[in-house]
Amino acid sequence: MEISNRIRGFQASPIRRLSPYARAAKQRGIKVYHLNIGQPDIKSPKEAIQAIRSYPNEIIAYGESDGDLALRNALVKYYGDSVGVNISLDDVLITTGGSEAILFSLMALCDPGDEVIVPEPYYTNVHSFARMANVSIVPVTSLLEDNFALPPLSLIEERITSKTRAILLNSPNNPTGHIYSPDELEIILKMCKDHDIFLIVDEVYREFCYDGLEFTSILQYVDYADRVICIDSVSKRFSMCGARVGALISRNRNVIKETLKLSQARLCSPTVEQYASLAAFGAPADYLENVKKEYEKRRNFIVSALNSIPGVKCSRPNGAFYLMARLPVEDAEDFAIFMLRDFNYKGETVMMAPAEGFYESKDLGRDQVRIAYVLNTEDLEKACICLREGLKAYNSRQS
Repeated sequence: MEISNRIRGFQASPIRRLSPYARAAKQRGIKVYHLNIGQPDIKSPKEAIQAIRSYPNEIIAYGESDGDLALRNALVKYYGDSVGVNISLDDVLITTGGSEAILFSLMALCDPGDEVIVPEPYYTNVHSFARMANVSIVPVTSLLEDNFALPPLSLIEERITSKTRAILLNSPNNPTGHIYSPDELEIILKMCKDHDIFLIVDEVYREFCYDGLEFTSILQYVDYADRVICIDSVSKRFSMCGARVGALISRNRNVIKETLKLSQARLCSPTVEQYASLAAFGAPADYLENVKKEYEKRRNFIVSALNSIPGVKCSRPNGAFYLMARLPVEDAEDFAIFMLRDFNYKGETVMMAPAEGFYESKDLGRDQVRIAYVLNTEDLEKACICLREGLKAYNSRQS
């Protein structure tokens, strides 16, 4: 019996595929600092935890396919109060994580063989979502040497063809931390209008912008509302990654109407987790401000620590909680495996995500890793010491 060619074309996630090595290291008694995945050590709002503990219903029943009404209303209020954007209840679909919102967007907008333009490096799982939807990703490359600033916008327009259905952005960006400026967004929107295509923007990290930078939501551009889809999630905002509650937001009524068919096919998003997400929006106003300050502190620490390691060069992200780093190795995945399988420093080691899988273009990112600075600075310091010593050991073995 044969497995499908389609599934063979999927890549194993660079964020998770080395997990067996990490598990084996832990079984040997090695402490592993997980910088591979965006799982913060920040506590979820106590309001969300209490809501789970006091869930009032005796049956965990199916919910509505478009999402819990109270949660959708809470999102409308959040966008008005915190983002400065007026949306209506009819603009909001609750999804099973922001990931499902991206997948649904691709399936709603594209036929098999259509194309979506994505700046790279990009969130690696978008590759799998595109494969699920039988859509081709057309990359536009940004460079570490430019701190992953968006390349000339003319390069994006050059890649638009008759098969292009959308441009997909992530701001603040995972994995680079780049934040799109209002001017960049307006130019891209005009480009989309001129070529009659959609713009999908993943804004799940919007609260985490540093160095005094202000975030601009794509939903603020009401003149282009009919061609915009915004992706949201509680995963990062409230450190509720396992809740798997996201949202697809669009003022294009046809997009919502057609995407609802996909929502109905998967029945509903998690019921209890939506209840907890609703409670999270009732967290004190300073919850997110304190979290942002903590991430900025971690950003400042790890950028300095990494750039002090001989041969390491890392970007300085303006937002989110990831960065890309170039290591003095030829094959970052081989090094990442070495760190888990063959190395420890005083009983500790580090897990990182090899960056090649964050690029669509072949042979890019082979000497890079994505690092999630989701641990406290004390743990980040120990992780960077392990990385420094691991590079010494790895390169001495290679020579």
